[in-house]
Amino acid sequence: MEFQEKNVLVFGSGKSGIAAAELLEKQNANIFVFEGNEKQSVAEIKEKSESFAKAEIYVGTLPEEVMDKLDFVVLSPGVPTDLPLVNAMRDKKITIIGEIELAYQVAKGKILAITGTNGKTTTTTLVGEILSNYFKDVKVVGNIGIPYTSVAADTTEETVTAAEISSFQLETIVDFAPDVSAILNITPDHLNRHYTMENYAAVKERIAANQTKDDFVVLNYDDEVLRRFGEVTTATPVYFSRKHHVNHGTYLEGTMIKYTDGAKVIDVIDVRDMLLFGAHNHENVMAAAAICIQMGVPVGIIADTIRSFKAVEHRIEYVRTLDGVEYYNDSKGTNPDSTIKAIEAMPKKTILIAGGYDKHSEFDEMIKCFKDTIIELVLLGVTKDKIAAAAREQGFENIRFVETLKEAVEVCREDAREGQIVLLSPACASWDMFKSYEERGKLFKQYVNEL
Repeated sequence: MEFQEKNVLVFGSGKSGIAAAELLEKQNANIFVFEGNEKQSVAEIKEKSESFAKAEIYVGTLPEEVMDKLDFVVLSPGVPTDLPLVNAMRDKKITIIGEIELAYQVAKGKILAITGTNGKTTTTTLVGEILSNYFKDVKVVGNIGIPYTSVAADTTEETVTAAEISSFQLETIVDFAPDVSAILNITPDHLNRHYTMENYAAVKERIAANQTKDDFVVLNYDDEVLRRFGEVTTATPVYFSRKHHVNHGTYLEGTMIKYTDGAKVIDVIDVRDMLLFGAHNHENVMAAAAICIQMGVPVGIIADTIRSFKAVEHRIEYVRTLDGVEYYNDSKGTNPDSTIKAIEAMPKKTILIAGGYDKHSEFDEMIKCFKDTIIELVLLGVTKDKIAAAAREQGFENIRFVETLKEAVEVCREDAREGQIVLLSPACASWDMFKSYEERGKLFKQYVNEL
C-alpha cells in the first residue's frame, strides 16, 4: 500500500491514533482525524500531537463530502468494526485498515506476532528479552503499550520485531503476514464485541491468515480449538504442550521443558530453575522457546534468559508481605480464565479481590476452581452481584462487598491471617472504575504499601 499524497482518515485520537498520524505524516499522506467523542474539542485534539495540529479534525460527525475524498481509513483498536459509520465507509469501497496493518506496510525486517486470550504480555516480553540477547536490533511493540506504528519507520532489514496483537487489532489486518505467529490459547473474552466464541476464535486465527508454509505458527496443543486449527492452517504448525509429547515443538516431561524438531530431542530448561511460577507460566515459556527456536536463537541463550526472567508488572506480581500475609497484584487478570490461572498458581489459602467492567463473561468455571484455595471473596465494580450470584449458586457464601479498591485492601487487611495470601485478580476489565488495568494495579500496590 502506498500512502504518499493519499487522503487517510485516522479514526480515533488516543495513543494509537497519534502514532498512526505521526507515521502517516512521515509517509507524506494527507491526514484527516475523526473523533467520535463529542466531549473532545478540535483544539484539544490538535494539542495532542504536531501531526494532529496539521490535520483536518472532525468531532462527532464526519461530513459526507470528506468521506468521499478518502483513500484509506486507519481504525484505532477501540473502534468497533461494525459501527454504522464504518459500514458506510465500507459501502464506499474505502480501504479500512488498523494500526498493525499500517505499521506492517511501512516496517522492514522480521516480525513475530503473538496473540491469545491470556499470557500475551508475559510471552511477548520474554520473547523480546531472548531476541535482544541474540539480535542487535529488536523492537517489542503492540498491545503491550508501544504502538507498532511508533517504531515502524525506524526499522531496517536487520530489525526483529516482537508484537503482542489483540483480537481488536486482528480485525483490521489485510496483508499482515508475520514470519512466526503464535496463538497461546482461546477462552471466552470480549464477547460484548465479538458476540460468539466462534467469531472470537476466527478473529484470533486471522494472525496466520496470510502466512505460507515457509512461515511458522506456534499453537497450544492442549487447546482443542487450536489443535484443529493446526490441521488447516497454511503455515507450518509448531506446538507446545504441558500434557502431551508433540511431534514438533516444546513439551513438558516431568520438570524439564524439551524441544523436538521431529528427529532429535533437546532439553531447554528445568522449570525449577525459573523465577516464574504456575502452570500458565510453563506454557508461556514453552511458547516463547518455540517461537525463538524458529528464529534461530541458540537454546543456551533461550535458557539463560528464561532463568533470570521475572513476572511482568500486574501479572501475579508480588507486592509485599505484611504481618505474614503476602499481597499479589494480578490486575491484568481481565477475564475469568486469566483469574483461574492466577488462583491455580496460589500455594496458600487466599482472599480474592474481584469484579469490574462487564464483558459478558460467565464466572461459574472460575468459582469451581476455588476448591480449598479461595477462602473469601471481596467484590467491587459492575459485576460484583453477577459474580456473587455465581458463587452462591455453587455454595460459596464468604463474600464481602466494597465500593472502592482502597476499601477492598482495607477489608483484606482485617480478614487475612498470617500464612495467607491476598490476591487482586478481577476477572474483569477495569473500565467501570479505572482508565486501564495498569492504573488499577498501580493503585492496588499503592494502597497495599500504605498499610
